[in-house]
Amino acid sequence: MTKRVHNFNAGPAALPLPVLEKAQKELLDYKGTGMSVLEISHRSKEYDATQKHATDLLRELMGIPTDYKVLWLQGGASTQFFDVPLNLQQSGKPMEYVFTGAWSKKAIKEAKLYGEVKVIASSEDRKFTYIPKNVVFSDKAAFGHITGNETIGGIEWQYWPTIPSSVPLACDMSSDFMDKVVDVKKFGVIYAGAQKNLGPAGVTIVIVREDLLGRVPENTPTMLKWKTHAEKDSLYNTPPCFAIYLCELVLEHLKGLGGIPAVEKVNREKAKLVYDIIDKSNGYYRGVAEKDSRSLMNVTFNLATPELEAKCVDEAKKNGLIGLKGHRDVGGMRASLYNAVSLESTKALCSFLTRFKEQNP
Repeated sequence: MTKRVHNFNAGPAALPLPVLEKAQKELLDYKGTGMSVLEISHRSKEYDATQKHATDLLRELMGIPTDYKVLWLQGGASTQFFDVPLNLQQSGKPMEYVFTGAWSKKAIKEAKLYGEVKVIASSEDRKFTYIPKNVVFSDKAAFGHITGNETIGGIEWQYWPTIPSSVPLACDMSSDFMDKVVDVKKFGVIYAGAQKNLGPAGVTIVIVREDLLGRVPENTPTMLKWKTHAEKDSLYNTPPCFAIYLCELVLEHLKGLGGIPAVEKVNREKAKLVYDIIDKSNGYYRGVAEKDSRSLMNVTFNLATPELEAKCVDEAKKNGLIGLKGHRDVGGMRASLYNAVSLESTKALCSFLTRFKEQNP
């Protein structure tokens, strides 16, 4: 039997084992074509059915309204940092952002290339350990922007900010995509790199309300216009076929589990298990995020010294627990509990942290 570790990497992250096994089984001969999905034409009827099915599943699981387009793009969420302001800009209107950490910082930097950016709320004053409260966007803005979950600090929005109906809200959901039930109608645009909760690296999801597609300036490069891809069902150029195929398999798997409500229930159980270990450790493990902003997906914590943290990471690895080292910019430790991280893996982590505390007083 193939050895599998408990994977807590922040991304690329764990994929469901049944998905990997099915992809392995179909790798050499996809749907009787005699070719791998890595080889078939993106214009073939077999691939067309795959991408359409992935889109239909995403619409079903997320409850995406018919007046929203689903785009399968490349370039990661980092490309959308500039594509969002490029496609949503309006002359004379500021773009309003909430500054909650490293990823929103990058989004703000790119938006400044296209006009005035107003940071209307920030958690920089406490080193990005919380989500600002009572955020309200202006009716004078071209659009509002938030980062749904900050993987480095381990903070996640527990509410959605107030925004006028005339102003679209854009959200980077890369690390909290489908981790809980979301009302898509509250957003003008949702975008997410797939490599945390949906599939492998290489494909990015953009869910955009159709009426926003006409905002983009005509002199924009063709490939950077969302409407280019919306009009061609994400087949204007060759899409990342294999990555989209794997997303289809993940979506089938999530549907089989009971959809997003069932996934959210397990995610909350997993997060509670790990946060309880932290909270009941009498300060041995110290949570980074403030309690009312804690992420379901990225549990960040510290030990007394960097040396003890390094020992914890090293011993965890020897016990088959991978990916617990914190982000290089902040250090510490981080356990990413994405959808494909099982309850079994989470319990294994909790058992290890309990033992480590006992053996290293």
